[in-house]
Amino acid sequence: MSSHDPAVLDCPFDFADALEFDPSLASLARRGPVSRIRLPYGEAEAWLVTSFAGVRQVTCDPRFSRAAIIGRDYPRMTPEPIVSPESINVTDPPRVTRLRQVAAQAFTRERVAEMRPAVDGVVAGLLSAVAEAGPPADLVTRLSVPLPHLTICELLAVPEADREQLRAYTMRLLATSPEARQDAADAKADLRAYFAGLIPDRRRTPGRDLLSAMATAQPPSGEEPLSDDELAVMAVTLILSGNDTATCQISNIVYLLLTRPEERAKLAGDPGRFPDALEELLRFIPFRKGVGIPRIALADTEVEGTLIRAGEYVHVSYLAANRDPVVFPDPDTLDLERPVRPHMTFGWGGHHCLAAPLARAELESAVTGLLTRFPRLRLAVAPEEIEWDTETIRRFPLRLPVTW
Repeated sequence: MSSHDPAVLDCPFDFADALEFDPSLASLARRGPVSRIRLPYGEAEAWLVTSFAGVRQVTCDPRFSRAAIIGRDYPRMTPEPIVSPESINVTDPPRVTRLRQVAAQAFTRERVAEMRPAVDGVVAGLLSAVAEAGPPADLVTRLSVPLPHLTICELLAVPEADREQLRAYTMRLLATSPEARQDAADAKADLRAYFAGLIPDRRRTPGRDLLSAMATAQPPSGEEPLSDDELAVMAVTLILSGNDTATCQISNIVYLLLTRPEERAKLAGDPGRFPDALEELLRFIPFRKGVGIPRIALADTEVEGTLIRAGEYVHVSYLAANRDPVVFPDPDTLDLERPVRPHMTFGWGGHHCLAAPLARAELESAVTGLLTRFPRLRLAVAPEEIEWDTETIRRFPLRLPVTW
């Protein structure tokens, strides 16, 4: 077992150079599977676990609790904690099991299949608008930003007049600058209050939307239905998820394929390969900065040879785990023919993203639709001229000018 008092490394995790992997995170992973770090915000240092096996252990072991961080100034990337104290993302079993069982009824394979025409319809409308406006076009504003937001708003049956305001709340909540803290807190409260106002009507007259599905879902035997407050927090979680992974990854995947014409040509010649290729793209692309929500050790526990004491904070890096050479040979190479195996882009264990099937549907529809409709699509500027986000925890181009 390693020494309990290693050097503490300051980790701003502010690297934002295109889609290059954060060199500080890569260095930490090379040093060993468990490191001691200090993040920009929060009261204390934390352990950072970077190996696939270590991340899997921490995310599946009940001795590591997310609920224990509630009410504490935990180490984090943003000035204002993004997650609400009542969120499913900071809930432990058995409560998280109840919440996930209810929410999962909205994301069954059958229900996602039902959603696909709505997703394809939003994509078709956005691509038609791009074609009508003609080249050049900014894919961020034309496709990547509106698609996930419009899709999740469509699936939650958010009135069209309210959708732009909800997107503005979301962007304010994801900011990382110290000056943004109060504004982010206000945005989180506004999002929650908005959905709380919709729920009573969805209970009385449910429709086919996700909010109605969760409001009327049958809880496990002996459990209480979700309260209005739990439903509001769940809806906020879905809005944040819908504007996070898919928004970033649409732009990131298109950028990667347009700057790697050989890979793009392979997919164009055999579109049926895209679902498997998508898994490799998701594994390879660092779509966010640093780390997310930590856990607290409830008991002394050994992880990858390092003793973590009860009461200490533990972060995991899904990004580093996705580059673990033990699991993914030659991990820093994008190989669209790599055999598919589980990656951690959507998390792992009890907090694996419930909406991952929807995100995959959005990405598949958007990227294949775009490349099919515009077979001569190319960047309208040199790759080095593209400006990347530096203000939030996300990694994506602020604009992606293309022509055809």
